[in-house]
Amino acid sequence: MRIWYQSYVDYENGKTYWDRLSKHLEAVVDPGTKVDIKGITPHDSYAHALVEMRCAREVICNAVRAEREGYDAFVIGHFQDAGLYEARSAVGIPVVALGEASMLYACQLGQRSGIVTINTRYIPWFHHQITKYGLERRVTGVHAMQFEPGQILKAYESQDRADEVARSFAEQARPLVASGVDVLIPGGGIPMLLFSAIRGHAVDGAPVINGIPIVVKMAEMAVKLRRLAGLGVSRVSDYVQPPIEILEEFLTHPKGL
Repeated sequence: MRIWYQSYVDYENGKTYWDRLSKHLEAVVDPGTKVDIKGITPHDSYAHALVEMRCAREVICNAVRAEREGYDAFVIGHFQDAGLYEARSAVGIPVVALGEASMLYACQLGQRSGIVTINTRYIPWFHHQITKYGLERRVTGVHAMQFEPGQILKAYESQDRADEVARSFAEQARPLVASGVDVLIPGGGIPMLLFSAIRGHAVDGAPVINGIPIVVKMAEMAVKLRRLAGLGVSRVSDYVQPPIEILEEFLTHPKGL
């Protein structure tokens, strides 16, 4: 099984993160599964919807490329899931995304989940995500630290900075737990991987989940179910596939200034 893991960081700007992510993925996949990490340049360095939109276009194109190159599944390793629905409509292979997979799995661990994202500018985006996934009654709060993506990456190079991120996360998580949240979700693959070193990570008794192995295992399961029973996404509404000429138009005609 071959899985394309789409990071929104490139190797040049996130070498330490990529190297640790590669080892983490190797440790969690089934025997025979190969995961290739791919990046985006310019990378997602600033928390803003325009950056998400720019990256989303590249993600959709890369999902098509992955399918044409023979990959069995495409993983969006970015919690904001930008481009998810469009990528699913464009390809036949499973497309699984970090944010959606983490939220859905959290529903099996507790009744109410809360997200702690890295920057307040992501809060509206996450609320849109939660509503889009129909999880308003299960994901009941979003709090934020105050870091840019690049600042979180620096925590991979300094234990002091990593400890600072963990403290900031706990400060934002405690009010969520006090309000009734019983599962905590770091809002991003970068903090998830950073916290993966903390076995049994919890804040005031609420488990902190690492969505990276969750999304990869969901991708493996989706491939297996497709092989066993031909199971795939619905083509009735959100994931209706476009005619081939419309897909090719999207791939070959970017609009710029």
